[in-house]
Amino acid sequence: MSLKDNSLLFMQNVLKVYLENGQTKSFRFDCNTSIKDVIMTLQEKLSIKCIEHFSLMLEQRTEGSGSKLLLLHEQEMLTQVTQRPGSDKMKCFFRISFVPKDPVDLLRRDAVAFEYLYVQVRAPQETWPNHSGA
Repeated sequence: MSLKDNSLLFMQNVLKVYLENGQTKSFRFDCNTSIKDVIMTLQEKLSIKCIEHFSLMLEQRTEGSGSKLLLLHEQEMLTQVTQRPGSDKMKCFFRISFVPKDPVDLLRRDAVAFEYLYVQVRAPQETWPNHSGA
């Protein structure tokens, strides 16, 4: 498998993370780099205060048009994630995966996180993974 075929990797040991606004961020990693390290770097780059609502997720494309999202644990190492079977059919997304009970409270505490949530839920449904059968 060549690197260009692998959606997770930009190049060897460089993870490509898709953001909700259509941008991508790349992260160089080694055997000591965890998912939490990537999340903390994104928190700083995107000026997010309420990072507890965010996580990295893998989108696993399946035969046909379906796909499912897999939540990544903060303690997982990137080397483990990129070596999973089928990683050539996966993309990594930075998403709000823990929706706040009160979105207005999130807006007061962190306007950047609220805007990210807004963009995520307003995305055209054609771009959402198909969760049927998941």
